Amino acid sequence: MTRVLQWLVAALLAAAAGAAWTAPVALDFEVRLDPETRALAGGGTLTLPPGDAADVVLRRDFTMERIAIAGREAAPEHRVRDDLQAWRIPASKEARRVEVRWRGTLAPLDASLTHRQTLAASRPVAGTEGTQLLASSRWYPHVPGALAAYRLAVEVPEAQRAVAPGRLSAERVEAGRYRAVFEFAQAGEGIDLFAGPYRVESRAMKAADGREIRLRTYFHPAIASLAAGYLESTQRYVELYEGRIGAYPFTEFSVVSSPTPTGFGMPALTYLGTEVLKLPFIRATSLGHEVLHNWWGNGVYPDYARGNWSEGLTTLMADYAYKEREGEAAARAMRLEWLRDFAAVPPGGDTPLAAFTSRTHGASQIVGYHKAAMLFLMLRDRIGADAFDLALQAFWRDYRFRVAGWSDLRVTFEQAAREPLGSFFTQWLTRSGAPALRIERAANTPQRDGWRTEVTLAQSAPPYQVRVPLVFRTPRGDETRWVTLEKERQTFAIALDLEPTAVLLDPDFRVFRRLAPEEAPPILRQVMLDASTATVIVSGGEAESAARDLAARLQEHAPRFAGAELAPPAAPTLVVGLTADVDRWLQRHGLPPRPAPVAGKGTAQVWTQARERAGPLAIVSADDTAALAALARPLPHYGRQSYLAFDSAKVVERGVWPGQALQQRLR
Repeated sequence: MTRVLQWLVAALLAAAAGAAWTAPVALDFEVRLDPETRALAGGGTLTLPPGDAADVVLRRDFTMERIAIAGREAAPEHRVRDDLQAWRIPASKEARRVEVRWRGTLAPLDASLTHRQTLAASRPVAGTEGTQLLASSRWYPHVPGALAAYRLAVEVPEAQRAVAPGRLSAERVEAGRYRAVFEFAQAGEGIDLFAGPYRVESRAMKAADGREIRLRTYFHPAIASLAAGYLESTQRYVELYEGRIGAYPFTEFSVVSSPTPTGFGMPALTYLGTEVLKLPFIRATSLGHEVLHNWWGNGVYPDYARGNWSEGLTTLMADYAYKEREGEAAARAMRLEWLRDFAAVPPGGDTPLAAFTSRTHGASQIVGYHKAAMLFLMLRDRIGADAFDLALQAFWRDYRFRVAGWSDLRVTFEQAAREPLGSFFTQWLTRSGAPALRIERAANTPQRDGWRTEVTLAQSAPPYQVRVPLVFRTPRGDETRWVTLEKERQTFAIALDLEPTAVLLDPDFRVFRRLAPEEAPPILRQVMLDASTATVIVSGGEAESAARDLAARLQEHAPRFAGAELAPPAAPTLVVGLTADVDRWLQRHGLPPRPAPVAGKGTAQVWTQARERAGPLAIVSADDTAALAALARPLPHYGRQSYLAFDSAKVVERGVWPGQALQQRLR
């Protein structure tokens, strides 16, 4: 789904020209690819529906060798803008058949890229270990903003295999070349093409409506032994979501390995890094997420101009649902992780949910995945699980292979719940930030038949309308009451049989809100996301170079360096250096030493400290330069942790400092 931003950039050409596409384009292409030389040559046709003038767009790196309209050589208006080139196709009352032939040299594959760098990359790349031609890279002639059905024939050297979304309708090996034909009959968002030295395994299963589905793995030789497990898990996920939503919409699903640390979901295909696929938990987590995208995102298309709802809904129904099946403790822990992540985003550092299109950095993931998932969770709590599931099934029936926006979701949920939900969706979609809630006072009053407890809640301005669970501690156990807070300050009277000893505000974290400081102890992500973070390097020589590189990899903004001899800045601060230098720096500034959970463990220790009236500290300490350099790859993946210990690049200890619930005692 990360191709969306680049796809929208290309769509601006059409939007600027006033093109409005309601009918799909039909593509029929033949492509010859040589990963070793990185040469690509293609040809074929685009069939445009009757209508206004339109642009055919191709990446500027490629040469358009021929363009003809209705069989006649043409010299349409040619424009170049940034990395795109466009040819103007005249308006017509009849369908227009545009013949094209293009070629170019792809950029070299760089397998050393980090996950963040891979997400930001937009060029089509090739190499013997892998070819990645994302639709967002504009590697083929297309009409931006238009959905397209396609037939794609691709030819690669015999030692390679190519794969694209769609039905594999033919394949053969002949004269030292492998040729495959893929057909995508539905109107989709574009053509993604991958190739590599793959070993292919497959199995067949029956869809809920009786069709045959062909499951495949395209794995590099080093991980080929994982194929059987991935095929088994894929079938289990297809069956799971068919039961919840409706029949699987495609004829196949492929799991394709990448030499880079990618994580892409396309129709009937997911493209995951080889190192990621090796991780034992991926089959139980990320794989199901990608399978579900064939319903949400690749089966019903988000209206990206008004916000991408598919990542949040998929996160709720996949990642979060798996935690729910583990038990309430695991589900609560995930909700708390989401809210801790949001607490790490500095005020003003997020955007409204309606502005989210795709994940480009940590803050966008927190909004588009986690905030959106909690919107759906709060909606399910409000209307009930039965109405929620009925709405999803209706949404699938009504919008299958169509573009749908948040407003379409709202209407569908209103029909299932039989209540208006406009104010609920409006506030969570159009406002950035989140409400900060607190208990101002609480008091018990004995009654003839029990107890009356008055609880005054307050929230940040301007107020949200938010349903809040209050949990009362009584001698017979906890009792939960839901109240609707609509003003900055509101008092609620709760009747209870037994005298409560305390009241807790949302202790299970079912409301999307900004956690109070006592609920959100410091985690690494706070210094990773905040653009005001100061970086202090306390070691010189070779260690200084390794420390600067680590600081750059760890932070999502260019590091702002501060002198080690100065007092620690009030801003969030990252301190990096060798063990002895770090200890001296802490002692010189009167700061606590390394905490017990990491002290003396491994070759490097990382921990956070809260400070009064100042941003948190995050401290990275390593025994030597090699141990410091070894953290560059793994450490950015542990932003949710408060402390870690590493033995080289391996984590040997990690955890989060405990928080405290928002509560007020009543005795």
